[in-house]
Amino acid sequence: MGQIKAILCGYYGKGNGGDEALLASLLQMLPESVTPLVLSGNPAETRKRYGVQSCDRTSPFQVLQAMRHSDAFLWGGGSLIQDVTSAASPLYYGGLMGLARQWGLKTIAWAQGIGPLKRDLTRRVARQCFAGCAAVSVRDRASAALLNEWEIPFIEAPDPVWALDSKPAPGLWDLPAPRVAVTLRSHPSLTPERIANLTQALVTFQKATQACILLVPFQASQDLSIAESIQSQLTGPNHLFRLEDPRELKGLFRGVEMAIGMRYHSLIMAAAEECRCFALSYDPKVSQLMTQLNMPGWDLNQLPNDPNLIGQTWLEHYANGDSLSRDQIQSLVDRALMHRDLLAQAFSTIR
Repeated sequence: MGQIKAILCGYYGKGNGGDEALLASLLQMLPESVTPLVLSGNPAETRKRYGVQSCDRTSPFQVLQAMRHSDAFLWGGGSLIQDVTSAASPLYYGGLMGLARQWGLKTIAWAQGIGPLKRDLTRRVARQCFAGCAAVSVRDRASAALLNEWEIPFIEAPDPVWALDSKPAPGLWDLPAPRVAVTLRSHPSLTPERIANLTQALVTFQKATQACILLVPFQASQDLSIAESIQSQLTGPNHLFRLEDPRELKGLFRGVEMAIGMRYHSLIMAAAEECRCFALSYDPKVSQLMTQLNMPGWDLNQLPNDPNLIGQTWLEHYANGDSLSRDQIQSLVDRALMHRDLLAQAFSTIR
């Protein structure tokens, strides 16, 4: 049997650590019989980092060329089908999915987080897209509920990043322990006043714990300026980590006592590496993760106005909070591998 050629489509090559972690997990889980071609915002970087073929996701010519020479179209993981950021996202991915079907490619929706979907048009597009797929996997209950409502068969399993192999983060072990990681992103709910309160809380928390604060931007365009503004006000040891390799990003949390995070995948990576987590939720997916893992935290819109109360709550969790047990982590990793099984099964029916 010859190699199967599959196009991998997601929010790849856009400098977002979570989406890169999904791509790395997908490449790790693909059957050996599959040769991937990744649609990327930065094809040269994607080729170099993962050693795979890649083309420009915005070039109609390159995308059509890829489709002409492929057997399958794999819609990679994450919140691709949502219309909160903009209505353009589901239309872009839905359009590509429709095009792939016209070219006779087998379509697979993998590790999806569907929604929120506020508009009727995007709900219709989403429903059509998933209905035509040969195989579908989702990563959360809300997505599963939508597919149930639409009567579309699927499997539900934890996010694939639980099962991503990690690598040691360069320079981490040269920094003093204990270490606490912070991952914030720009968002309308993270107002300047809330950033000021969180920064003040971190300063008092650091004085009490003597912890080295690691600031970890997951997407430089959205996270870096916040990380730099917090760093400029810290009085104790700190370090700003800009890691491009998602496996190193996950490995970073292995040497961290506690993570304070807004980013969904920062919390998954930290929890997977036996790190205590405190969530600041800006999105339903983060709130769902908090519920699923019994993870402490606040919805950003309910963040206390008192920096001392914030710092005190963090100290309490730092001193007495628990990380997930090894058994809990292993169970999540094992179940996340159901996404790998789905791929093996879907590709076994091609040719």
